[in-house]
Amino acid sequence: MEHDADPTDDRHETFTERMDRNWDELLQELRVTQTGAQILTGFLLTLPFQQRFADLDDYQVRLYLVLVVLAAVATALIVAPVSLHRALFRRRMKAQLVGAANWFARAGLLILALVLAGGPMLLFDIVVSRTAGWVVGGAVLVMLVACWWVLPRVIAVRAKA
Repeated sequence: MEHDADPTDDRHETFTERMDRNWDELLQELRVTQTGAQILTGFLLTLPFQQRFADLDDYQVRLYLVLVVLAAVATALIVAPVSLHRALFRRRMKAQLVGAANWFARAGLLILALVLAGGPMLLFDIVVSRTAGWVVGGAVLVMLVACWWVLPRVIAVRAKA
């Protein structure tokens, strides 16, 4: 039997068991994220077929197109671990798979944050004003950075204290 992967915790699992657990946990996170990203991308793809789309100015059309590309990229990054798993299945490369999937998940979340901030930015730009769009888009981005990046680091620092 392999040695405990991390003798400082209380799990008493082998390296292989840890990689299996990490993969399972990552898949659970990706299931939630994939669904949201795919719905958001699908919604964005329907907007040009709406009657008011022709009323958008050049800035709004460019912002919309950037959001569509970012949503497609976020979806591709978040779904990439599935393709990796298919390509590496049964090749005893779980650690490499977990590492790469973690990178894709983080990159996908970063791009998804831009889409989640850009959507309200576009909406407020259309409905209220360009300034309102920038304020709301910035506020959403700040909230996402606080929840997705700052808070986990604060919790980690407090846990070490």
